[in-house]
Amino acid sequence: MIEWITGTVMGKFLSTFLISMVPIIELRGGLPYGLAMGLDFRLTLLAAILGNLFPVPFLILFIRSVFNFLRKRSKRLNGFIKKLEAKAEKKGDVIRKYGAIGMCLLVAIPLPGTGAWTGSLVAVVLRMRMKKAVPLIALGVVIAATLISLIYYGSYFMLFA
Repeated sequence: MIEWITGTVMGKFLSTFLISMVPIIELRGGLPYGLAMGLDFRLTLLAAILGNLFPVPFLILFIRSVFNFLRKRSKRLNGFIKKLEAKAEKKGDVIRKYGAIGMCLLVAIPLPGTGAWTGSLVAVVLRMRMKKAVPLIALGVVIAATLISLIYYGSYFMLFA
């Protein structure tokens, strides 16, 4: 299995896709991973962007129901969910102030606490419609991919050129 993941184009593509789906890691980890594994840049970019965007519609549709379910199961989870919602509400101030540009920037800036997962949670907290939120999150992911690529290749050329 490990040989398939590290030795085939499909394995590298799929592992890059899956890594890019993971919260916190997202595209910021998936893109450098795919490039480090030797996957072609265009395939890496495609896998990382698609992987990062894949959970977005599901999060927007179902996160409120999942949160409500978890709240009923545990006081500890309820406290954790309240903290997540409070952080999302605070980040929502940027979107309230800057609108669509704010959402794109929230997703695009490659820092901890930003990204497609955060953008999706903020969209839910602000009750944004999916047809408005998904394109803005997608644009932010593409901008993030561009920034990460520039950082990755800029670092590479500075170290090895």
